Amino acid sequence: MDLTIVWHNICELLSYDKDAPMIFSSGIFWLLFILFLPIYALLKKRRWQMTAFVIAFSLYFYYKSSGLFFLMLVGTSLFDWGLSHLMIRMKSTIARKLCVTASLVASLGILSYFKYTNFFLWNWNTMVEGNFQPLDIALPVGISFYTFQSISYIVDVYKGRVAPTRTWMDYIFFLSFFPALVAGPIVRADYFLPQIAENRKASTHDIYYGFWLIILGIIKKAIIADYISQYNDLIFASPTGYSGFESLMGVIGYTMQIYCDFSGYSDMAIGISLIMGFRLSANFDFPYKAKNLTEFWRRWHISLSSWLRDYLYIPLGGNRKGTFRTYLNNFLTMLIGGLWHGAAWKFVFWGAMHGVGLAIHKASRPLLDRIPDVWPVKAISWAVTMTCVSLLWVFFRADSWNDSWLIIRNIFSGFSLDYVIPFVSVRYVWCIMMAVIISAHAMPRRWFDRMGQLFVKMPWIMKLVVFIAVVQTVIQFMSEEVSPFIYFRF
Repeated sequence: MDLTIVWHNICELLSYDKDAPMIFSSGIFWLLFILFLPIYALLKKRRWQMTAFVIAFSLYFYYKSSGLFFLMLVGTSLFDWGLSHLMIRMKSTIARKLCVTASLVASLGILSYFKYTNFFLWNWNTMVEGNFQPLDIALPVGISFYTFQSISYIVDVYKGRVAPTRTWMDYIFFLSFFPALVAGPIVRADYFLPQIAENRKASTHDIYYGFWLIILGIIKKAIIADYISQYNDLIFASPTGYSGFESLMGVIGYTMQIYCDFSGYSDMAIGISLIMGFRLSANFDFPYKAKNLTEFWRRWHISLSSWLRDYLYIPLGGNRKGTFRTYLNNFLTMLIGGLWHGAAWKFVFWGAMHGVGLAIHKASRPLLDRIPDVWPVKAISWAVTMTCVSLLWVFFRADSWNDSWLIIRNIFSGFSLDYVIPFVSVRYVWCIMMAVIISAHAMPRRWFDRMGQLFVKMPWIMKLVVFIAVVQTVIQFMSEEVSPFIYFRF
């Protein structure tokens, strides 16, 4: 055996590959995590050593996801931590506000450069009819998520909600914590920093329930989302190449895909954190059960919704400055939320339409409150909400603004039930998976809680059987390449 070749292959496997970022559903991550856990357990009672070890693993995880951009994360943490300590020493309100401003300008400036430079240059060149050539700017994975975390820390320190971390290591532990680093949930300083100080050991229940969440996340992402995406991608790649019915199935498919993909990641992140003794906030609460857009945003990407509410909507005035300002603040919050998701007008439109929908719902509340809350009304409300959400997801997924409208127009102009039987006969596995996730959404929440508790109480051999069955199913359905999580690009 040539040890040189073996060593070269190991180094290549452990090095950053822009075409294969390390994600939770990849084999290399689980191999490294299995090696990580026993060392972490040994160091758990030695807080300083444990903190240093987790930081090192988190930074390596980010390096495997985004290359040398992990150094930018380190720089951001040093800058914000230094400013937070400088801020509490300042007695002048103006000086304290300058510290906050400096942090916001730095964080949002870096985010804007990487995420929005080409967008703004493209729009400028369109106005002046220039010949625009996009700049070669790579977007660091997860930059939007950790930027929001750094902003929440600085603002909370300024408002006295949290004290600055005593050491820089505690702060970068919070900012770089690998389960939530690249795709959330967005971790809030006032929620997570006390957990670092407590350094709680995971209970047996936490470990088993965390394992259950990981299995659930793998089922959602690696089995359902990755499989149904293969058909959905065909529809969005050829907006007018399929019938209206087939296009509709692709839109409904993507509606379920993005939920399974993102909530699956969140389940795995929360599960991994539980095994380590840390709790992350819930990020999804069966959003497709919502009967209006207000309820939808209380259930979808909860960590982002609450962040936008607390750090944007309320500072804009919230609902404290009259009816018109309430609607305007709602609209602006969702508009900015849309732009946060992507540097394109289709994302701005997606956010704006959700803002309009929220305003319409709030304006209609006096009338809606007088309608009896019986099941036909609930069914109609749910159908209207899901129609709006699903059609707006088209703008989120399509490659361009024009493609979005072509798909929607194709659904309404080329729809025919003649395609139903041929579709089901050819795409029966896709239909089964869609039926599974739709049925799961229809089940009461307590059923899932009971399933989780049942798994916790199972003998270890039964847990192993469940795990092996899930892994075997993943192998059966997986494509040639591991599909990255959708929210990695945000």
